[in-house]
Amino acid sequence: MAKVIAVSRSKKKGVSKEAIPGGIFRENYGLVGDAHADSSTHRQVSLLATESIDKMRRLGFDVGPGDLAENLTTEGIELLSLPIGTRISIGGEIVLEITQIGKECHTGCAIYRQVGKCIMPKEGVFTRVIKGGLVEVGDTIRILEGDKCNN
Repeated sequence: MAKVIAVSRSKKKGVSKEAIPGGIFRENYGLVGDAHADSSTHRQVSLLATESIDKMRRLGFDVGPGDLAENLTTEGIELLSLPIGTRISIGGEIVLEITQIGKECHTGCAIYRQVGKCIMPKEGVFTRVIKGGLVEVGDTIRILEGDKCNN
């Protein structure tokens, strides 16, 4: 079963995020209190799989959830296999739509300077919030298919 391993946010862009027990996703905005939340962008919430973080650890980097600036750290879902436009449900109410996979790396960002490498440009998944609500560590993640995508 796919689930949320960590919820993280930061007040500044380009830095590691602090783990929090839960947060509020606001429709067409993002995670309340996070620097990346913005109604004018399609990258309102970022996701990264624990499997990606594990790749970094195997390379000798001491990283964990939120260290690579993701809002949600996930487990048990192959984020990179999901096409743009896929909608996922988190918990019982939140719906996110995948808008981008990977991103341009910010040369010299704090994460790259601290860690020495960043996996977000290749394995980070970005979404917009279709339906908001409370997200907490342990919430289940489901891929929405067919009619459910039109909620």
